[in-house]
Amino acid sequence: MSQPADLILVNGDVLTVDADFSVAQAVAVRDGRIIAVGGNAEIEALAGPETRTIDLAGRTLLPGINDSHLHGAAWGLTRPPFALSVGYPAVRSIADIAETVRQATETTPEGEWITGLGWDLGYLDEVLADQSRRPHHRDLDAVSPDHPVALTDFSAHMLWVNAKALEIAGITRETVSPPGGVIEIGADGEPTGILKEAAQALVQGLIPIASVEQRKEAIRSAVAALHAEGITSYTEPGLGPGGTQILGGGLSTESLNAYVELARAGELGARVRVLLLPAAIGGSAADLVAGLEGLGVPEDIDPDLLSVIGVKIFADGVPPNETAWMHEPYGSAGGYGSLCVHGATDALQEAELREMIRHAHAAGYQLGVHVTGDRGIDAVVDAFVAANEVHPRPDARHYLIHGDFVSAESLAKLAAHGYSVNMNPGIKWMTADMMDDILGKARSEYQWPVRSAVEAGVAVCSSSDAPITEPNWRQAVAAMMLRESKATGRVSGPDQCVDLESALRAYTVNPARQDFAESWKGTVEVGKVADLCVLGGDLRATDPHDYAAMPVDLTVLGGKVVYERTGA
Repeated sequence: MSQPADLILVNGDVLTVDADFSVAQAVAVRDGRIIAVGGNAEIEALAGPETRTIDLAGRTLLPGINDSHLHGAAWGLTRPPFALSVGYPAVRSIADIAETVRQATETTPEGEWITGLGWDLGYLDEVLADQSRRPHHRDLDAVSPDHPVALTDFSAHMLWVNAKALEIAGITRETVSPPGGVIEIGADGEPTGILKEAAQALVQGLIPIASVEQRKEAIRSAVAALHAEGITSYTEPGLGPGGTQILGGGLSTESLNAYVELARAGELGARVRVLLLPAAIGGSAADLVAGLEGLGVPEDIDPDLLSVIGVKIFADGVPPNETAWMHEPYGSAGGYGSLCVHGATDALQEAELREMIRHAHAAGYQLGVHVTGDRGIDAVVDAFVAANEVHPRPDARHYLIHGDFVSAESLAKLAAHGYSVNMNPGIKWMTADMMDDILGKARSEYQWPVRSAVEAGVAVCSSSDAPITEPNWRQAVAAMMLRESKATGRVSGPDQCVDLESALRAYTVNPARQDFAESWKGTVEVGKVADLCVLGGDLRATDPHDYAAMPVDLTVLGGKVVYERTGA
């Protein structure tokens, strides 16, 4: 026998996610790589006296999960101890949020900011009981008159602040809303404390930014939490000067510097791919060129752990179109007025977008373009194709970020050029009922057409967009298979449901392809890195409704166990 394995896992349901979606019983690992996949007897024969043997006892083993759009640094900075958790089910009402803030005032030095993330109008008891009820600065003033408070909603489209924060920001009834933003005004003519879209920056720019050391601590905390989810790889979708005003500055260049320092010190416990963010929302091609100057990862960093693979650009979420650039306008509902968007856009804006895409493509970058509306998607896909005609690149692997309403025509173009789309089934699960009201039922049911994309031959990736949703990929897999809403369980777009195989590929081998890394990760095959995820049950034998509660028992990164559930 050749040198024995370091680790073997036997008696399992090993879903390799290879080209045939083949299933095995056992896996052997040596020196961080998979050396054999097969039956129990074959793998057990590779054990030596120092080999660790794990009996899976029928549990499912998968490739390490790759969350292909996850703001790791920002997620870490918006979690305790850096920020309050004010999302459902941690809190269920405005009163709960106020109490959470009150408790924070007891341990926060007077005058320092209290921040938090996660509140959602659709899950607050007072709003459910009275649709005219909205969060107001008075709710926070009563418990925090002296500390400025800023609480970002789950979608990062709205900020709820108290009177102290309004005072510091100089926001009064006379303050004019900035382009692309809304300062909500109440019936009394005064600001309510709700700031939408670009108006959030009026306050966010005043909150002290985290230091690189704090960001390193936040990333370590985030990675540890991701290990408990079986996640071994993720994409940081936008770090750079364009991220200074996004998610509390969590997307700024300082976060990229924190990653570099962690990787250089051997303290980065995940494989991280980075999209650079050289230009802010609404930025120009000139901003992109200037922002890219000197922005990147030093050559002495192990590229298997940390590397830059592309550039992020915003195609909508840009004034005057606010959130989505659609062929047909849609209305607002449930207080989400910032989602009300018209169908037209400025021709100069579209030309600037095409120039940004052309420049990044010509410079050799992969492009990940944030775009949600159908008209915007068509424009971005056409810009991809046009850039490639002028500067041919055989394997650029550009992709749409979100791509909510990608049409059949655009899907065909994406597939023909090897481009793809990165979708968010967890957001669909959270917002399906609300979107019926905002978009109309027909458009809501088509939103994130995973099955249409798969059938068109597009390598679909799915992701959490954390901190927008939690990185529970089992919930997202179930959402792709069931298309049910979180609030009511109603099925939204049943014709877009996919099978388990398609859903798992969107969290394993397809993200590896997005990373230009499918040759060495993303499946359980001989020669690939031993990044593995073991679930606390048999996934194929479990009702998808129960996926979210299925624990991760074991996570392996490069052959090393980095997480093991107590009692598993």
